[in-house]
Amino acid sequence: MSPSLLLIFIFLPLSAALRVERAFASETRTNNFAVDGAARRVYVAAVNALHQLNGTTLRAETHRRTGPVNDSRLCHAPQLPHAPCEHPTEPTDNHNQLLALDPAQRVLVACGSVHQGFCELLRADDVTRAAVDFPPPGARAVFPSMLNVAANDPRASTVGLVFRGPGGRSRLLVAATYTGSGTRFFPNNRSKEDLRFENTPEIAIRSLDAADAARLFTYDINPSEDNVLKIKQEDKPRNRLSFVRAFPRGGYAYLAMNNEAGGGRKESRPHSLLARICLDGPAPRRGSGPPAEGRKLTESYVQLGLQCGDAGNLYGRLVAAYPARQLLFGVFSRAGSGGPGSGSALCAFRFADVEEAIRRGRADCSTVPGSAEVQVLDSVIQGSGAVCVPKPNIVLQSDQLNCGAAHLQHPLALRRPLKATPIYEYPGLNSVAVDDVHNHTMVFLGTSSGKLRKISLWRNLTLANHWTLKVAAGESVHHIMTFDPNDRNYLYLMTSHHLLLVRVAVCSQYSSCSACLNSVDAYCGWCTLESRCSLKGECSRGNTPRAWIGIEEGAGQCPSMTLTPPEISVSADVKDMGILIDGSVPDLRGALVECDYGTGRSTRATVHLESGPAQIQTCPLLPRDQYPSIPQGRDHIIVPVAIRVDGVSVVSGSFVIYDCERTGEINQKTGCSSCLSTKWRCFWDQRTGQCVSSKEASQEALLENSTSCPSLKYMSIPPIPSETTEDFVLELENVEQGVDLDCTVGNGPNYNAVWLPDRPGFVKCPGVTLSTNKRSERFELRLRRRSLNKYIDSPYPVIVEVYRCDSGSSDCSECWGREHQGHLCAWCDSTCRPRGHCQQHTHCPAPEIYKIHPRNGPAEGGTLLTIEGRNMGRRPAEVQVSVSGSPCRVIEDQYTVSVRLVCVTGRAEPLENVVTVRVENSSSGHSSEIFTYLEPRLTSLHPGKGPRSGGTRVTITGQHLDSGSGIRVRVNDTQDCSIHRQSAGSVECIMPAVQPLPGGSVSVCVEIDGNSCENNSLSSSYSYEQDPNISHIQPRKSYLSGGRPITVSGQGFDLVQSVFMEVVGIGRVECSVKTPFFILCHSPPSDQSREAVAQFYLNGVVYRGDGPASSELGLEDEEEEEEPYVQHFQMEYVEDPQFYTANRERLIKHHPGEPLTLIITKAPGSLDLEQEEYSVMIGSYPCDISFHNTQLFHCTINGTLSSSERELPVTVCVGNLRRVIARVQLGGRELAIIVSIVVCSVLLLLCTVALVVYCTKSRRAERYWQKTLLQMEEMESQIREEIRKGFAELQTDMTDLTKELNRSQGIPFLEYKQFVTRTFFPKLCSDYERSLVQTVYDNDTNGLHPVPETHPLLQDWQASNTTRPNIEEGITLFSTLLNNKHFLITFVHALEQQRDFAVRDRCNLASLLTIALHGKLEYYTSIMKELLVDLIDASASKNPKLMLRRTESVVEKMLTNWMSICMYSYLKETVGEPFFLLLCAIKQQINKGSIDAITGKARYTLNEEWLLRENIEAKPQNVSVSFQGCGMDSVSVRVMNTDTICQVKEKILETFYKNLPFSQLPHAEDVDLEWFPGDGSSRILHDLDNTSIMEDGRKKLNTVVHYQIPEGAALAMSMKDKRDNTLGRAKDLDTEKYIHLVLPHDDLMETKRSQRQSHRKKVLPEIYLTRLLSTKGTLQKFLDDLFQAILSMPAERPPLAVKYFFDFLEEQADKRGISDPDTLHIWKTNSLPLRFWVNILKNPQFVFDIDKTDHMDACLSVIAQAFIDACSLSDLQLGKDSPTNKLLYAKEIPEYKKRVQCYYRQIQEMAPLSEQEMNAHLAEESRRYRNEFNTNLALTEIYKYAKRYRNQVASALEGNPAARRTQLHHKFEQVIALVEDNIYECCSEA
Repeated sequence: MSPSLLLIFIFLPLSAALRVERAFASETRTNNFAVDGAARRVYVAAVNALHQLNGTTLRAETHRRTGPVNDSRLCHAPQLPHAPCEHPTEPTDNHNQLLALDPAQRVLVACGSVHQGFCELLRADDVTRAAVDFPPPGARAVFPSMLNVAANDPRASTVGLVFRGPGGRSRLLVAATYTGSGTRFFPNNRSKEDLRFENTPEIAIRSLDAADAARLFTYDINPSEDNVLKIKQEDKPRNRLSFVRAFPRGGYAYLAMNNEAGGGRKESRPHSLLARICLDGPAPRRGSGPPAEGRKLTESYVQLGLQCGDAGNLYGRLVAAYPARQLLFGVFSRAGSGGPGSGSALCAFRFADVEEAIRRGRADCSTVPGSAEVQVLDSVIQGSGAVCVPKPNIVLQSDQLNCGAAHLQHPLALRRPLKATPIYEYPGLNSVAVDDVHNHTMVFLGTSSGKLRKISLWRNLTLANHWTLKVAAGESVHHIMTFDPNDRNYLYLMTSHHLLLVRVAVCSQYSSCSACLNSVDAYCGWCTLESRCSLKGECSRGNTPRAWIGIEEGAGQCPSMTLTPPEISVSADVKDMGILIDGSVPDLRGALVECDYGTGRSTRATVHLESGPAQIQTCPLLPRDQYPSIPQGRDHIIVPVAIRVDGVSVVSGSFVIYDCERTGEINQKTGCSSCLSTKWRCFWDQRTGQCVSSKEASQEALLENSTSCPSLKYMSIPPIPSETTEDFVLELENVEQGVDLDCTVGNGPNYNAVWLPDRPGFVKCPGVTLSTNKRSERFELRLRRRSLNKYIDSPYPVIVEVYRCDSGSSDCSECWGREHQGHLCAWCDSTCRPRGHCQQHTHCPAPEIYKIHPRNGPAEGGTLLTIEGRNMGRRPAEVQVSVSGSPCRVIEDQYTVSVRLVCVTGRAEPLENVVTVRVENSSSGHSSEIFTYLEPRLTSLHPGKGPRSGGTRVTITGQHLDSGSGIRVRVNDTQDCSIHRQSAGSVECIMPAVQPLPGGSVSVCVEIDGNSCENNSLSSSYSYEQDPNISHIQPRKSYLSGGRPITVSGQGFDLVQSVFMEVVGIGRVECSVKTPFFILCHSPPSDQSREAVAQFYLNGVVYRGDGPASSELGLEDEEEEEEPYVQHFQMEYVEDPQFYTANRERLIKHHPGEPLTLIITKAPGSLDLEQEEYSVMIGSYPCDISFHNTQLFHCTINGTLSSSERELPVTVCVGNLRRVIARVQLGGRELAIIVSIVVCSVLLLLCTVALVVYCTKSRRAERYWQKTLLQMEEMESQIREEIRKGFAELQTDMTDLTKELNRSQGIPFLEYKQFVTRTFFPKLCSDYERSLVQTVYDNDTNGLHPVPETHPLLQDWQASNTTRPNIEEGITLFSTLLNNKHFLITFVHALEQQRDFAVRDRCNLASLLTIALHGKLEYYTSIMKELLVDLIDASASKNPKLMLRRTESVVEKMLTNWMSICMYSYLKETVGEPFFLLLCAIKQQINKGSIDAITGKARYTLNEEWLLRENIEAKPQNVSVSFQGCGMDSVSVRVMNTDTICQVKEKILETFYKNLPFSQLPHAEDVDLEWFPGDGSSRILHDLDNTSIMEDGRKKLNTVVHYQIPEGAALAMSMKDKRDNTLGRAKDLDTEKYIHLVLPHDDLMETKRSQRQSHRKKVLPEIYLTRLLSTKGTLQKFLDDLFQAILSMPAERPPLAVKYFFDFLEEQADKRGISDPDTLHIWKTNSLPLRFWVNILKNPQFVFDIDKTDHMDACLSVIAQAFIDACSLSDLQLGKDSPTNKLLYAKEIPEYKKRVQCYYRQIQEMAPLSEQEMNAHLAEESRRYRNEFNTNLALTEIYKYAKRYRNQVASALEGNPAARRTQLHHKFEQVIALVEDNIYECCSEA
């Protein structure tokens, strides 16, 4: 984003004294920054990123990703060799803790919070590249202390600085907060491990020499303990140091910090500390020669406290520090606070005081016994007791006083803190930077609310002025700020997401010298010769004396000018003007000095005095005619004068040209006083009555003082009636007695004034008659000298008011009511007359009421009732109003005499009545309109909840809500709900934003006429919910035409009623709420490409996100308004997308009737348009988009294009964009007609030839046809009958199966541990099922059911008492070896190289390893990948397509197991249900027909080999069965009449135990079945008994039809006391002795079929193959559902393991240059479908607790084969000899192939899965099934292989360099030695 846009959209309005010049925005939270002045670069460290910026433009040059990484706080850094992590790791954000530049080596030190605070050295010119590989490859010694540098928790502090040590080598001083055991930073898992800080000090000096990488970050002074400061473990709770800043000064390094210990107790609350350490520079110390080693940290370390404020106003916690010349400035906050609005202050400490205190303290410790001023820091490991031991014989030198010595006690702490008084107090301060400007101190303070405060201090450090810049709303300013090293007029500061370059002063805002200097901004001064306020460096002659005036000189030195004379009369003859220039003006000798008069003309000035504080010059005036004339109505003009030096105005002033005669003419009625009151000198000539400018113009004495002017004195005259004659007596002053005067009243006639002889100075205006037609009119009374026709001055006009009674008085009350205006009127003869004209006064009639409003009000009263009428009294006091007998109080200030009054109703009962007005001394008047007292009531409020930010439009329904004169809706009795609409039944208002409340529910009360809601009839409740939250918008780019769908994601949108999106500076659009989590907007159009920001208005309120409220940011200055924070979302407008046809043709020819497909290419762009965003129209026909990718798409029209026009435009529509890219030309029909005629003619000729040939052939075939016709008829009849039956079954099977399939029962999933053991050890589990598992029965309410044995790996393992310690120790050590990657890979390769290590052993070993490492699947996965890489390398050189085809190696079986583990959840949650339904459907379909109990062949099957190829007549029938001891009523069971007794038992057991897994069902051999024929007898049924018959020399099994059991027969089942072993399972019987339905061999069956009964029909066996199709059709839906579940990509549960492994395969193929897509397809198929899914499809007993019969196994084999064919790339070559299991699904295979390819493509298009995400998923799988398996038993079995191949493994370990380096072969021999004699006593079967 460009900085200019950030300034516009991100930052709030700027202060005029500061300005943000550039800005950089970080996607993640910023941590630190560093400035490289030499290279003009800035480095910004943020969470998981490090940015390298141009220091001038702040544009990104490059950036480095630093996280997230897999990490654990309980593990060593992975860079530490041979330190495996025993704890689970997880993706962890990397927060930068330290960022420091070493300019000498041009490297950047970057330390993060991950890997225990690991640091790395990066190149300063390119941070993406490491400057040094650390730890270096092959390093012999790498210790944790070299890696654990910074604090490993983002909440903990780390500070550091780079300096040059002895020999010019770089060193790093670093201080980090202790985060180990016992702190709030340490993981709360009760672990005693503390790897991070077992040897890591709080403060250390480390090597930073990039040339010596082996010693990098080591404590490079021996002994190393003297170069570190580490607090003792037992003292750490009392010394919890939090570091603020490290800075150098002179030869010292200072550390500013806080001791956070004490938990807020008064005696140990957090306090601030300043520590000092002496540093050795690159040069040797004077007189000592080159030192063998540098100064030791602990010798010079000394600390003292810093106290800001006193006990009553103490700021006890240091927040930020900045050294400035002789002072250390610090920002402090109150102890225990730290919120954004907490109190804070700025204090300053003198470095001289710090140094003096240190010298005095060190001297006291050496000379004063038990000094109370200093103590030894005994809490550090170098401490030697807290008390100083005096050494009087030692005389301390200056260097020793400052830096200590080896023979002195160290380190030290001063007991007495340095104290300072707060300079400036302001809430939320958290950073400081200070600059000394022209001997003035300028301080910059950052705040937690995103502001920059700039304050100017006087020399005594008192506040002179302050300014504020709002840089980033809601973002706290970082505590470190830095001036630009190349220009200190710029300041770098950082907020939580931005880095800003701020100009420290904007002097151009001050337009005058006084404003510039009075601002007390030391940066700004007045550039005299340029006449502007500027920085001194920007003033062209700023270094010339007196050319630049700073605040040191003050505003008194601003240039000013005095003109002589200042005023000039228009009649005076003045040639020159003298000018005196005061203030600071540079020497003007040699300069061109002019006087500019502002008319475009100037004159050359003559300078008389060229030096000194003042300069005198003379300027010739312009000729009079060159000045502007005096405007009409004015008596003067102001002429500006400016002194210009070399064409630049330096100082300016003005003089006045005046005309006294104009003054008298303008002010005719006050001519004399106006003349003598001007600022310039004028005189009044009484003789002529004129104002003159000179005494010389008149011979008479002229008046010079306005008090001598003739004037008329003010007097008050009462109002008089119209048309009456009056005499007015007036008093004069300074008027000669006897002068002829005229009286004038308004514009009326003149009256001769008569002097009153008995009253000197008084005149009388006799017989003045005044009249008016108005109610009243005012006239001014004046006197005029008759001889001069000039008015006597009347400073205060004498006014006469004349009134007319009959005007404006329509009734009696209004007439009498004029008395208070002084109008003496009376009512007589029905009119209003002057009182003197009325002979008899009449009383006023009764009041009349015309209108009342409102017509109703609440019974509680308070309604402002407006009454309009006449004769309603002359004053409020005499009027009384009542409504229904209740008084209504009249409001005096709203009373209009007689015609209108407003009163306040009182409380009354609900009723209606008239309004009565009674006037004193008169009767009452009643209204014709009725006023009704009502009882308003509130019934509902909707909606009842809304966001806390307000804006929700609520509707309040009720009764009489429009009653009364005024209504308010009060929220919680503190705020108003703004009423939008009101009626009798409802009020609609907009809810306000909520004020801070303890709860979210508030009361909403409807106040009518100010009545409080004491009852509940007018109140309801409303709930304020959490504001909706917008998490992100997508996409963030729009095309210029607008209309692009913008998806707004978040939560809480169910509270939103209206949404608007405003793109600032572009436009505003309305959006729609789709779901509580989704809002859809369409971008507004823009006129140009730009970056912009969008903001949202939810319910009319701007969305502010999580920004801080203004009330949370502390108090602001009174003159400042806190700008509310607004959440912005970045958007970018780019050019509209461009579309072209494939060949960019503009005209496309098309013939009607043919399908039209257009290929449209998209021009490259960054919009990433989805298919749904655009459409194509051809004319008015929509073109369907059939294919889409990032470069092009296809659109097709299958219908017919028809139009009256020959050309149709092809229009691409995207949002608001409609672009025609081509035109389709519709072709003619002539050519088509000609072609059709030719084709028809050729076809007719061919048909004629074919007919001749056909006739010839048909005669030859006629005879042969007659011969074969009879043979065909019999076979056709047989086929027709069988196909008819198959077709009927095919149509009804789906319906029947759906009805019979019981989905209410739960799916009998096996537990995870059973799934794993059956999958990993299929052979062993099969053996257990057949032989090792002894059936044990459990009896409960449901009867008896067997309980199976558990696998040995699921049982506890115990060693014998005599050998247990050695075995356990040996197995534990062996487990440690297996967790070493080098050992395990070498171990596996060594075993696989042995010839007698068979495939079964390899699979067994792989499964045992999987069990042993199940708790560490991340490690297991890494091992599997490395082994796979070896396998791929071996296969790539031969035939890569054969890789993973079989399971012949350990890693292939490991892959099988890994897939089983990772896919179990997906299998269970997504595939389990359709798979189980398919199994049920297969079983149901098989049971619908006859099943041969011995051969297993059935009427319905998918496998040709198991098809019953004979038409066995079988009928279904129902029997009623009761189960003794089961506790259930008898149930009806559906059986076939051809079922054997055992088959009947199995169906009965399935019916009774339909809700139980198969492992809990009794066996058919364990129960007896008894039939009760109905004659009182009973009979136990058997498969074989003495009633069994013989057929074909074999004994036939008894069936239902054999016993002639009728429909609905009653049967009883009971458990046997003892299993009858006389007859096993029917399928195990000797087929030579027994038969059920058919003979076992087809050829034998064919041979003997002729000897059977004659009723058996002779048919072809192949005719029954149609039953395969019938079964397939019945099961097709279930099979499709299963394949769809396997080959789909559910968004909520995507198969992460598949994506991860497929990406791994693609990566390996790319590395080896394998570009054949078929190879990758085969690899993916071999690793997932054939390795996992086919195994599951063939073995459902791995997933479910079911009985997989042989027949079901045969059907599943066909389905599995179809799945295999679908995954194959080769096309099926089918013919008449192809097996039916391939022919059966030949039609569906192509569709299944498309699904597979689509599935692979979807996996490939998934977002890449990082190692961190996959490891997190694997860790979760490990955690979920922790402790499920007996890992010790698995380890014991693995050990057997290790012992068996002991020598070979040992040799392989010795031959491996990595294993030999870590002595793994010795550890392996140690395991053998521990277990050798005891292993055989360990019982294991796994």
